[in-house]
Parts: sequence; structure tokens; C-alpha cells
Amino acid sequence: MTRFLSRRFDALEGFAAADHRAAFAAFRTSAPGLLSGAYETGQLGLGVEAFRPAAEAALAAGEIADDAQAREFFESRFTPLAIVPETGTGLLTGYYEPVVEAADRPDDRFRFPLYRRPDDLVKIDDVNRPPGFDPEMRFGRRHGCGMIGEYFDRGEIEAGALAGRGLEIAWLQSKVDAFFIHVQGSARLVLQDGREIRVGYAAKSGHAFTAIGRSLVADGELTLAEADMTGIRAYLGSHPERLDAILNRNRSFIFFAESEVEDPSLGPVGAAKVPLTPLASIAVDRLLATYGVPYFIASPTLRIDGAPFRRLMIAQDTGSAILGAARADIFVGTGEAAGAVAGTIRHGAEFFVLVPQELAARLAR
Repeated sequence: MTRFLSRRFDALEGFAAADHRAAFAAFRTSAPGLLSGAYETGQLGLGVEAFRPAAEAALAAGEIADDAQAREFFESRFTPLAIVPETGTGLLTGYYEPVVEAADRPDDRFRFPLYRRPDDLVKIDDVNRPPGFDPEMRFGRRHGCGMIGEYFDRGEIEAGALAGRGLEIAWLQSKVDAFFIHVQGSARLVLQDGREIRVGYAAKSGHAFTAIGRSLVADGELTLAEADMTGIRAYLGSHPERLDAILNRNRSFIFFAESEVEDPSLGPVGAAKVPLTPLASIAVDRLLATYGVPYFIASPTLRIDGAPFRRLMIAQDTGSAILGAARADIFVGTGEAAGAVAGTIRHGAEFFVLVPQELAARLAR
């Protein structure tokens, strides 16, 4: 069972030097969701209603350009609680928004599509879940007779299960690029006519996510240190005859929605329905956590920009592999440089959640 321990801000090493302005800007983007009831309270008990006064204050304050003022905002409204998970340790990974060349119609170069959500894909809940259906399967396929079963998995879709239905958004040159866009959950596509569009997560096939890097480590093909994005890409490039078999180990398949690139400085829209802020937004376990909540995360072994990682961040996204109370995926940013950093992040970390004082008193009992 996850426990919370009360802490003071002045006891959090690195908090005073954290980027409070970026965190405040990210918190402010989530404030309308906290106020409107768009976010649900997760199983950790970080009640949405407790954060509404701070959300109102953030909107009333407008943009804050002074870091000291942003820091005062958080310190005056929240109490830090150390998260003590059942495992005893926290874990950080990273993700980013790839930028990939694409075409809006296939040819000899651009042959690998990204798909929009099919109309026979339905979300599974307690009302429509068929008897015996795996409770972890949150999407299924509605057949013509009205019955619901499993949706096509990655192997079936790659073999043509969705061909001829007009679901393709764009085509890429590399099946590996398409696969990693599925893993990241979004991408910025540069089309042949110079236009840029975004694709973001819309739904999934419902099958469980399988980390192919972990499976290659289990097979003895890679060491744990080699099983980052760069190492996996290199392995796949040197074993083209095994490409399909390895990628199809991850039966989960992602469907996307297209959008415009309105603000190039911000990332894609996350699960909390707001644009992600580089190094200020995190993906969290959607069943446990609550969107819009601030976290201070410290990982002395992780160095970004040459300094130990100690940052104030806001829960604004989720992912299939993000499981646990002290578990987060850092949104690093957009493009190749961000990807080079994100692909190497797998570090232990301490997690502190910032909550209003009254809620802190209840949770830390």
C-alpha cells in the first residue's frame, strides 16, 4: 500500500532552484480542467475538489514571469508529501514528440501508414463488457451482429485487416518510425508540400502493451543498458529478417487523431486535454493519479543540462507502461535532440506530491 509522509519545502533538496515558472504555466493550463470536473480523482485520493482554490488563484494571477513569485504560489498553497510506494523506489522514464517526414498519399518511398480511429472500435466499460472479457481490455470490436469481441492486434493490422477503409492519415518511410510513434503516442509530421501536422493518441486496440526492449533483454539479445531507443533501433536495423516478428510482440496498436501545429513551442495535447510543456509535464498512472496535480521529482543520478534532475512538474498525460504511484514519464520536448535524451531516461527517483494542507493532513495520517 502506498504511504504518504509529510515534508517541508525547505527540506526538499533542489526545490528552491526548480523551474517554478514553467511549472506554474503548466499548472495554469490544467486549471480549467480542475474547475470544470473534467478530471477524475484517482485511487491515491488526490481529490480534485481540494485543488480547485489553487486553480482559481492560478487563473486569477494570469501569467507569472518572476520565478520567486511562482515559487511563492506553490509554497503558500501546498504541502509536500513524500510518496512511499509499495516497491520502495520510484522510477522515471522519458518520452518526446518525434518529427518525421511523411506523405499524404502512398508511393514507393512512403509505404507505412498511421491510422485514425476505426468506427467499429468501441470503448469497453462495466456496462458493455462481454462475459469473460479480460477486464484489462478497455477497447474491443463491435461486430455487425452487435456483439463485442477483441479488436485486431498489431500483427493482424499490419497484415491488412484495415486495408481499404480509408483510415490512413499519412504514410511514413519506415515501419520502425511508425512503431516508435505508437510508443510515444504522438508525432509532428512534415508533409511533402511543407505543411506540418500533429498526430496524437485517439484510441488503442485494447491489447496489453509489451515493451519489445524488455523482451529482447529476456532473450539475451540485448543487455539492459543497450535496450534504450537507440539500442533497439540499432538491433532492428541489423536484423531486418526479424523486424515484423519482434514488433508484433507488442500486440497493442495505437490510432491517432490529426491536429494543427498551433504553438511550435508546446508539445502535443496529452490525456488531460492540454498541450504538454517540455520538462514541466509528466505522464502518470491514470488509475492512481489525478490530472493537474503538481509533483516535485528528484533523481540525482539523472542529469539533464548537466545538473541532477530536480524539477517541479504537473501530471498531464498517461501511458500504458506508466504503472504505480511513484512512476512518471517526463515529456522532454519535440524533435531529435529531445528524443536522444528521452530514450536514455530510466532512473530511480524520489516523488513528492504537492497537495493543499487540509488534504495533506488526511493523507499523511
